Amino acid sequence: MADIITIGDGMVTMDPATKGPMRFVNSFVRKVGGAELNFAVGCARLGLDVGWISRLGKDEFGRVVKKFMASEGVDMSQVKFVNDYPTALNFKEILEDGSARIFYYRQGTATTTMTPDDLNPDYFKQAKLLHITGVFPAIAEHYIPIMQRALELAKEHNLLVSFDPNIRLRLWKSKEAAREVLTSFLPYVDIVLTGIDEAELLLGTNEPKKIVERFYQYGAGYVSIKKGKDGSVGAYGSEYIESPPVKERKVVDTVGAGDGYDAGFIYGVMNGWSLERTLKFANTIGAMVVSVTGDNEGLPYYEDVLMYMGEMEYIER
Repeated sequence: MADIITIGDGMVTMDPATKGPMRFVNSFVRKVGGAELNFAVGCARLGLDVGWISRLGKDEFGRVVKKFMASEGVDMSQVKFVNDYPTALNFKEILEDGSARIFYYRQGTATTTMTPDDLNPDYFKQAKLLHITGVFPAIAEHYIPIMQRALELAKEHNLLVSFDPNIRLRLWKSKEAAREVLTSFLPYVDIVLTGIDEAELLLGTNEPKKIVERFYQYGAGYVSIKKGKDGSVGAYGSEYIESPPVKERKVVDTVGAGDGYDAGFIYGVMNGWSLERTLKFANTIGAMVVSVTGDNEGLPYYEDVLMYMGEMEYIER
């Protein structure tokens, strides 16, 4: 059982051994990734009790993902192996400036066997928060009613709902389809964790104060706008804070930074922190993640974040 639960596709990710266009890369390193998976790992490393709902192929890659997640302390009781369906896969391209492009192989995988009836109401009943992203429903229309059922269960059992739109237009049929589906989730959402571009696509504005106001109109309690190297904006009730950027190490890979930020923000909310401290904590994690290659290798432990913030002496492990 877990206090925080998330639902989504997990993948084996093939990271390039060298930087540059993927067509010139001849070798890859096998790792594990996925937006919701990364969020779960980020929460677990911070010390939160987190569970993941998904499906994996009963194949070697599926075993890799399950072993990795179990080793991170994520509850895997709602992850099932499925015969005759592969585990999702992606290949990553990383350029010299640290920017990345992802090539997905996520159709017809084990997760496609999931249905809304597979969601266990008792698993939601004991939890405190459900975290969703816009990635899972973008992969296939089949996942949209699953997400809808998850949101209904969350509200039936008084869970908070956090939502990162995480819009991957390469996965959606169109911008209009993304807007229609994702805005339909907003009335269920208590905590919005978005980027400027994503908010503009959903709401039609890129002005932070208007973004906050419009998410409030949908019923959100917390709104956080991620601005990358420029820090973030957060709002809660009448509070509106522009949180400055955290000094970061050299950027080598931006994938996973937003997922780490989400985990940090949720940590602050779950522990009753002030909005100012929550934003600083989340910004710090984002800055730490981009300095490490890989989807989740840079996600820090709680003590590592405090040391980076200068609040704790270095500890020899």
